[in-house]
Amino acid sequence: MARTTPPRPVDVEAAFPELAAMRRTATRLHPRRGAPTVHDSSVGGPLLWPADEPWPVCTIPHKRGSGYRYPEVLREREIRERARQRNPRGTTPEEAQEIAGFKRGRHAPHLADTDPIPMLAVAQLYRRDVPALPDTGEGDLLQVFWCGFERHGESRYEPHVQLRWHHSGDIGTPLAEPPTPEVIGRPELIPYQCVLHPEEVVEHPYFMTLDPALQNRIDAWEGPEEDEGPQYIYDLSTAPGWKVGGYISWRLTGPQPLDCSVCGTELSPLLTADEREWDPGTASWTPYEDQQDARVPGANVPTRVSVGRGRLTIALCPRDPHHPLGLVSQ
Repeated sequence: MARTTPPRPVDVEAAFPELAAMRRTATRLHPRRGAPTVHDSSVGGPLLWPADEPWPVCTIPHKRGSGYRYPEVLREREIRERARQRNPRGTTPEEAQEIAGFKRGRHAPHLADTDPIPMLAVAQLYRRDVPALPDTGEGDLLQVFWCGFERHGESRYEPHVQLRWHHSGDIGTPLAEPPTPEVIGRPELIPYQCVLHPEEVVEHPYFMTLDPALQNRIDAWEGPEEDEGPQYIYDLSTAPGWKVGGYISWRLTGPQPLDCSVCGTELSPLLTADEREWDPGTASWTPYEDQQDARVPGANVPTRVSVGRGRLTIALCPRDPHHPLGLVSQ
């Protein structure tokens, strides 16, 4: 089923014409639970990966022997999904006992801090489905991976992301059984399998990145905080959820410099992985097709992913896609 974002509550460009020059197109991916194949764009689905090409691995030094067993994370999800679908709902005593045994622990003490561990397959995007993907000259298929541990970067609390591009038509025999890590840091780093329903929408810059004079005019236009009218920051600027392109919502840290560490060019948002597709503040972005079930528990978290602080934007150097990625966690 396609997903359709309602029109914005007001025409913000009519109220502030200078915003028209700043508009960007973002592609909302609208991941929803399903059974994608290797030939589909997906989040958490199987990848069209060449059988003769090494799978991406993380070799950055960090502890990797303690956490949750990967197979147990998937098994618990299987049990809970089965319990959700049966009537009456709920786990059986035997299922509850099995789940109780799935605990965090030092399950792989044999792993050294620099042993290569398979990256998690996060998403694959075909350009036919997402025309807004940048043309790097390296193919029509983008595949996104991250490490199952958030122990990287200067803070030692950051994710590690890798991108791979392929020409889908050149892939002969796809890999049948991709490698998986023995242990991961958090279950929320493994996406549920979701099909995508891409939709292009218009975005405008995050409020705090605007010229201060324009910020003041928007503040006055919105009126007091207790008014229930549309709010620029929630309703008229950046869309929530998984998306390609658009603008970054700097909701936690405020705007930060985002320049390429090699050439200094400002990085461009490539993919945003979001914990929620909407929340009470961004309810106006809820697609028409989801509004009837919008209050059903879990309806707004189809991928069950929460990476970093909950919303991770992967940014790419527009001058050279081989330059280091930028990661923004909000």
